[in-house]
Amino acid sequence: MSKLAIFGGKPVRSKNQKLATWPISDKKDGELVKKITLSNRWSFDGEYEWKFAEAFTKYQGANYGLCCANGTVGIQLALEALGIGAYDEVIVPGMTWQATAAACLDVNAVPVLTDIEPDSWNLDLDAVEANITPKTKAVIVVHLYGSTTDLDRLQKICKKHKLFLIEDCAHQHGTFWKGKGVGSIGDVSSWSFQESKVLSCGEGGFNMCKTKDIFYKIYSLRNCGRPYPASPAVFGLKKPVGMETTLQSGNFRLTEWQAAILLGGLERLDKQVKFRDANAIYLNSLLAKIPGIKPMIRRPQITQQSYFNFAFRIDPEELKVTNSQFCSALNAELSLGDAFEPPYEPLNACGLYKPLTKKRHQLNDKYWKAIDPKQYNLPICTEAHTRSGVVVHHVMLMNPRSVMDQVAEAVKKVVDNIAEVRKIKAGGGRKYRPLAV
Repeated sequence: MSKLAIFGGKPVRSKNQKLATWPISDKKDGELVKKITLSNRWSFDGEYEWKFAEAFTKYQGANYGLCCANGTVGIQLALEALGIGAYDEVIVPGMTWQATAAACLDVNAVPVLTDIEPDSWNLDLDAVEANITPKTKAVIVVHLYGSTTDLDRLQKICKKHKLFLIEDCAHQHGTFWKGKGVGSIGDVSSWSFQESKVLSCGEGGFNMCKTKDIFYKIYSLRNCGRPYPASPAVFGLKKPVGMETTLQSGNFRLTEWQAAILLGGLERLDKQVKFRDANAIYLNSLLAKIPGIKPMIRRPQITQQSYFNFAFRIDPEELKVTNSQFCSALNAELSLGDAFEPPYEPLNACGLYKPLTKKRHQLNDKYWKAIDPKQYNLPICTEAHTRSGVVVHHVMLMNPRSVMDQVAEAVKKVVDNIAEVRKIKAGGGRKYRPLAV
């Protein structure tokens, strides 16, 4: 009889064993939501929205911050506030949620898909430098899953070439680089509060920035073009001179109910991040001892690491299996359905990133050709998705240390019986998972 659970063997973890769930809320959250419901003050620029904005901005160490509708909009607002628009080139990692690149299209810029490091899945900075042209105006760095790129070197590259640095922080609320929060390092950052994120209100977003001028512009852009008001005054700001003329924009605001949920989540955030980080460090120490398994790198400048997904790699040459085969066997051992899966699809072959399906992008033949993702060669992105990458949602790291032991035990069991894994039908991972948008 087979030893592997996928072929009828006994799994490492029983299906009846309870695991952590996400998102998390408590009684206090519900009471505040009720209070807001009865207050008849539900919309933008409310008391709780600004309480959260100030607290979250302070936590990450940024100068200014404000809420917006979602993380995708946050990137668009960042681009527009920095004056990036039609035909400007923006360097974007080739493996990220499609919204990072799509936001560039929404301001008629050209996303330049750039390959990643094999051991962090963050921007390959040699590839970044190779892709800079006279048309390049900005770099969007995505702090992906649970790793970061070399931010010191990236800042030097942007300074040398006079490029804006935009941080996509959708995955890493609570990560600190040399004691400084991500999101406070670039010119502007964008955050997501979607249900799956480590700080969540179902849907929602946030921008942080370095200067008052950019803050005022983002405020106006997210609020139908209106200028920032004298009240409520936050961050010591007053009504800006020269902002009386409205900007063309739309409604990209947050509600008081969402702010209430975020305030509760922020109170729990740091403790949760530290708990996940400790579990990730421990689990990586176990995985590193297993033949054919490679943990992701953790740069020494990281003083606290947050995780949207916990990730590791298999060596497909040594194990002679693909990541999809490996994930199928691992999920069966842990009785987890399809929790472990390959990472994001590369954007040059992504089922959800299809710029040429929208007529609004047909500015002219030259632009149409420039935004075609199929022109890009992204071998590391492709290899990570189709062969070596394995990820699982951060809720796995919210479990007791004993569950980390079970994960490592299951990985080792799969490796020890790798000949059986080779019998599993190979295939790609899911195209996307609704929870992880």
